Amino acid sequence: MNKFNTFVFLFTLLFFSCSKTTQQEDIITVTIEPQRYFAEQLVDSLFKIVTMVPPGSSPEDYDPTPQQMIQLAKSKAYFCIGHIGFENVWLDKLKQNNPDVLFFDNSEGIDFAFSEHCHGSHEHHDHVFDSGIDPHTWTSPKEVSIIVQNMCNALIEIDSKNAEIYKRNLEKLLDEIKETNQIVENYLNQSSQKSFLIYHPALAYFARDYGFDQYSIEMEGKEPTPAQLKNIIDIAKREKTKVVFIQQEFDKKNAEIIANETGCQLVVINPLSYNWSEEIIRIARVLANE
Repeated sequence: MNKFNTFVFLFTLLFFSCSKTTQQEDIITVTIEPQRYFAEQLVDSLFKIVTMVPPGSSPEDYDPTPQQMIQLAKSKAYFCIGHIGFENVWLDKLKQNNPDVLFFDNSEGIDFAFSEHCHGSHEHHDHVFDSGIDPHTWTSPKEVSIIVQNMCNALIEIDSKNAEIYKRNLEKLLDEIKETNQIVENYLNQSSQKSFLIYHPALAYFARDYGFDQYSIEMEGKEPTPAQLKNIIDIAKREKTKVVFIQQEFDKKNAEIIANETGCQLVVINPLSYNWSEEIIRIARVLANE
């Protein structure tokens, strides 16, 4: 944002944080769409769930609109996904300007992967995240089980009179997550490959938990140089990698070059999809060559 837009934005924040006419409603705000899916399964119709980063936008560099800030001021709580670019930049500002909103970190208790400036499921590079932590925890059913438990605990703290509803819904959601994990395992057990290429390294937890190596095309948030591109192509050929994933919000150009050079299948995925289970299973099916 330029200086003028920044001034207008901060003025709007100040005005609405000080306004006595802004009343909290039965709203919970989350950062990304997969969180909205999980939260909606837990709350039934007791709360309205609102996503801060809209579909098609990147949570690494998204700036909220003044209208979103107004709506956040009406929320009972904000559920953070943890360590993602948007939250690293904006979370302190959101807390300062919304002292009546409760903030909860859905990533508490997760066994984090750490971003390194190299390749592989355990040693992959990424943007510079808070403390080097890879934030894409929701791509693994194992980690999602922790995320939804944290959500349930937060809901009980916010609305204890409906605790039994949240607990029952949690059990149903955990069953769905367990079933998703079983379907993914069944597909991946059929896969002869144990690596994949991806433009932006959003599947580190998926790769770690299912025994794959993730090789990223993007270099520390930047387009790869010709030398880096050649290195990725050499890795793909050596590993006999068959799939290149590209997220829908990124340019396909370099992914297409690699796919053409290696004979890999180029597949558009959406790890930020609201339809979490469906998308995770689809990724597994691609890797199983189904």
